[in-house]
Amino acid sequence: MRLVTFTLLLFSAMGTLSARSQELVIGLSAPLSGDFQLLGEQWADGARAAATRDQSTQLVVTDDACTAEGGAAAARQLVDAQVTIVIGFLCTPAIEAAMPILKEAGIPVITPVRTSSLTDQKDRTGWPVYRLGPRADDEREAVASLLVPLWREEFFAIVDDGTIHGRELAENLRAEAELAKLKPVLVDTFRPQMDNQIGLVGRLRRAGAAYVFVGGDRSDVAIMARDAGNLDYSVTFAGGEALRSADGPVPLPEGVLMVGLPEWRDLATPEANEVLQRAGVLAEGYTLPGLAAFEIAAKASREAMQAGVEMTDALSRLSFSTGMGEIHFNEKGDLADNPYRLFRYDGEQFVETD
Repeated sequence: MRLVTFTLLLFSAMGTLSARSQELVIGLSAPLSGDFQLLGEQWADGARAAATRDQSTQLVVTDDACTAEGGAAAARQLVDAQVTIVIGFLCTPAIEAAMPILKEAGIPVITPVRTSSLTDQKDRTGWPVYRLGPRADDEREAVASLLVPLWREEFFAIVDDGTIHGRELAENLRAEAELAKLKPVLVDTFRPQMDNQIGLVGRLRRAGAAYVFVGGDRSDVAIMARDAGNLDYSVTFAGGEALRSADGPVPLPEGVLMVGLPEWRDLATPEANEVLQRAGVLAEGYTLPGLAAFEIAAKASREAMQAGVEMTDALSRLSFSTGMGEIHFNEKGDLADNPYRLFRYDGEQFVETD
């Protein structure tokens, strides 16, 4: 009788150990204190919502405070917790401090940070970083790739506000247009935050520009459009993602084009909305990317475990169906597809164009 009891206890213990060995341990690091706490809580809320329906996964949450010191401390905590993968690090200082520690432990990271060097320098650093979001240069690449074909048969102009960001957008568009053997009718720099842009609009009209790309903010584009209307000048203005901001004293008119990112909540699948609703979480800010990052981490972990391959192999090879759509990483660890799209303003919101 004692032998039978011992045998049963032994099998029970073996079953428990087996279950624990199959449990996935996913780490999460986000700024859960400090100035960026709201964004960190959104990311964590999305991941926790996804984790509630996955009983075989443990989520270990750490606070990196969006600082280098916090990032290093969070990385050490996650290594001690024996996580297989980490999602998060929403700030560049935190992830740059964390990656040498996580690389040493062989732990990859899925992050939304835009800093291009995280993946551009992978051959030198060996950092296993996978970017769930745009690169810093994706916007200017998308401006050129979307607008050059659209304006191939049109008279267009390129102007910028003299800032580094505005000039980079404008210069890259001009260079790509030149490669396509297209020449803008006017290239100019304007003074931003003026009460009017009559002088600039007059030069655009005399040059015959039917389309104008503006490397500037929403208020400047709104003022240009107003002044063009006062001169009975029919022209379409376009800009980058800075247009997705609140109106200033002059409202943005209908018809303005924007090369920008879709709202995260607009990408949510019905299943993701249901998961978030059950968790009492709104699909806003970083909530949906946090949910998607957890889903990717869980699938990649299981694939690596079952196939006996490195986690980085699974992340690089697989396509992931997530709550914000299909995700696939390229060989550098960036998104395989540029997430920027072309939108048109309808007077209330930006609507994606065909």
